Amino acid sequence: MADSDTPRLPGLLPDAIHHAVTPGTALLRLETTQERGGVLDGAWWPRSRDIGAELPGLVTALTEHLGPITRVGLDTSAWGELPTRLTIDDLVVHIDSFPVGDDTVLITRGENDHFALLVVPPDATPDAARAAMARAVRADNITRAGQILIDTGSTRQT
Repeated sequence: MADSDTPRLPGLLPDAIHHAVTPGTALLRLETTQERGGVLDGAWWPRSRDIGAELPGLVTALTEHLGPITRVGLDTSAWGELPTRLTIDDLVVHIDSFPVGDDTVLITRGENDHFALLVVPPDATPDAARAAMARAVRADNITRAGQILIDTGSTRQT
């Protein structure tokens, strides 16, 4: 199914939403299937590349849906300085950094349960972000994060 065939749902992420929310507010979509057969489990659209400002909102939102988050794996090239851990909601979250450039964030719940989220660049347009997030959460998605960003015009500005 082409992106043009994907129905656009009204009311998702209004155009001004990215500028209206405060830093650290998580703009997040999660796949709602038990199967988890796709490449990605969800998508996240942070407002900035400041992980200290952005990660607490994401972890708090994910904890509400998934339970306690213990680790977060991030691409070092996509963020400013990365600490090795942050205390979020009185829990220590360990941060792993890898120079992979794969446009994802890896979330660990407990010891072994992993979730991969597409990271939409902060400077993406609302239409591109909506398209990328919608594609990432499709249960049958087999497209890698970087290709989704290219296909939807959401690639990171350098």
